[in-house]
Amino acid sequence: MKKIKITYWLTTALLALFMAFSAYGYLTQAEMKAAFGHLGFPDYFRAELAVAKLLGAVALLAPVGPRVKEWAYAGFAIPFVSAFVAHAASGDPVTNRAWPVAFLGLLAVSYLAYHKLQAGRPQSVPAPRAEVAVGA
Repeated sequence: MKKIKITYWLTTALLALFMAFSAYGYLTQAEMKAAFGHLGFPDYFRAELAVAKLLGAVALLAPVGPRVKEWAYAGFAIPFVSAFVAHAASGDPVTNRAWPVAFLGLLAVSYLAYHKLQAGRPQSVPAPRAEVAVGA
C-alpha cells in the first residue's frame, strides 16, 4: 500500500505542477498565444483552458470527494487527447504530439493509483433503517 501511495502522490504532484505551470504560461507567454493561433484555437480558449487547468490541479491535490477527482481526471484526459489530435492535424513534428501522450500516461498512472488507494480504504456503512409498523 505504501508503494501505491508514493506512486499516487508523485504522479499526481507532477501532473498538478505541470498543469499549473502550463496554465501560467498560457496567460503570460506570447509564444503560447502564437501556438494556440497556429493550432486554430480562438484567443479566449487559452484563458478558459488555463482556468480549467488550475481548478483541476487544485481538485487533484485537495481533499475533495471522489466525484470531483473523477471529473478532474476526465477534464485532463480530454485536453491531452485533443492536444494530440490538434498537433497531428496541424502537421506539427512528432515531438509536439508526444508530450500530450506522455502526460496522458502520467495521468493514467495517477488515476489507477488513486483507485487502488480508494479500494484499500474502509467504506462507510450506512446506518440500518428502523422499520415502522403501520396499523398494528
